[in-house]
Amino acid sequence: MLSSLGLIFCVVAAWWLSTGLIFLLGRLAPETFRWSLLGATALLPGALWLLHASSDADTALGACLGFGTAIAVWAWLEMSFLLGAVTGPRRAACAPGCGGKRHFWHAVEAILYHEIVSLMLLALALALSWHAANQYGLWTLLLLWGMRVSAKLNLHFGVPNVGAAMLPPHLKYLASFFRQRRTSALFPLSVLIAAGSSLALVYAGWKARAEPFQGTGLTLLATLCTLGLIEHGMLTLSLPADAFWGWMRRMGRRPAASRPATCRAHHPARPAPDSP
Repeated sequence: MLSSLGLIFCVVAAWWLSTGLIFLLGRLAPETFRWSLLGATALLPGALWLLHASSDADTALGACLGFGTAIAVWAWLEMSFLLGAVTGPRRAACAPGCGGKRHFWHAVEAILYHEIVSLMLLALALALSWHAANQYGLWTLLLLWGMRVSAKLNLHFGVPNVGAAMLPPHLKYLASFFRQRRTSALFPLSVLIAAGSSLALVYAGWKARAEPFQGTGLTLLATLCTLGLIEHGMLTLSLPADAFWGWMRRMGRRPAASRPATCRAHHPARPAPDSP
């Protein structure tokens, strides 16, 4: 099987390429969205079946299969959101002055359907690997979901680099739910939990390095968790939006979409105020 360095390289490459590819698909002409999503949806049942089939394989290959199929399932979730197929009942930016609990609920409405589908797929993954020897696919999905929820909350409550330029044109209204400012109290807590989890997984993987199954699975999770920590760190850096995925933005250029609708038609969308 692959060495630890080989596993780390594979995870980093998969993260970079899959993220860039999904962003690229979201910036193509809207008429391509249905075909992209249909293709991904056609592969989803196979990924779920393989997630279940690999759950009984307590080998290094089984750990890799569980991890890889979980990434495929998560890629479908990300595509369904970024292509605008599964978002929420709200598809408009908040008007200026909208804040507090009402603004938070508006943000929840903008992503509500996607969060429900995410939880349904997590429940399905749990059922498919219930009491199985290999649950690295399930743990991968749980880790991805936790990191994504943390990132969304931090974007809403405030970070210096919201990366709104990475949103595809049809989702630009989501930028009204981001706050560009100094980090909120949630951010250091999020980083502390992510860093602690990453260190714990690295240590557990190092201790299990002589066991192919556990060593492989824990190395994959540790690398993914560390990448999630890096993504959180990017929220505080003054990096251009295309620092890592500039090739995606250049390849996916298309005419700008019309101005997104707002709560009040005569108000342009703008980020919400810092005050709660």
